Amino acid sequence: MTRLRTSLSALALALFAAGAAGCRSAALDRAAPIIQPGAPGTSSRVISPETAAGLRPPAHTTADVQFMQGMIAHHAQALEMVGLLKTRTSSDEMRKLAQRIEISQQDEIEMMQEWLEARGADAPGEHAHHAPGAPLMPGMLTADDMQRLAAAAGPAFDNLFLEYMIRHHEGALVMVKDLFARPGAGQESDIHAFASDVDADQRMEIARMAGMLKELER
Repeated sequence: MTRLRTSLSALALALFAAGAAGCRSAALDRAAPIIQPGAPGTSSRVISPETAAGLRPPAHTTADVQFMQGMIAHHAQALEMVGLLKTRTSSDEMRKLAQRIEISQQDEIEMMQEWLEARGADAPGEHAHHAPGAPLMPGMLTADDMQRLAAAAGPAFDNLFLEYMIRHHEGALVMVKDLFARPGAGQESDIHAFASDVDADQRMEIARMAGMLKELER
């Protein structure tokens, strides 16, 4: 009787294992399709798991490097604007905004420099945009703009700072848009995630600053 029970138990376990394997197989058959995004202007396509396994991760491009180098200059000027704010505003709300910008953009500059160095590309310092002939990225302030901001104080400074920083952030959105419009650019995982975060973060800050500007203009 004991042997019979043991045999029946073994048979039950074997049937259970076979059923579980069948369920797993059926689940795999019903798995969501794998979509490979197409290049800008082209359609995506469904690929097999075998094809997906053989795909190489997207590599960085020259446009990616230029984006990171340009964004370092862009962030660096934002930090200079924040530096002016510390001695020219009496608003706690403005100081909190400046602190958020300073912390996030300083961290991002360091990340971008590390990204460039890891790929053997030139990683400009935070003052490289002051070099003779250095181009201004979209939204960046001219030397005259910076002088006008430095000459302001109090509520007049707050108003001008918000106007300029909104324009500055909108320039960053243009840079992200231009990156993703370049064939093959912005596809490497690190830069895709960073550029997407820049877009989302800058949009939120633009909305926040626009609200602050309306309050000042009342």
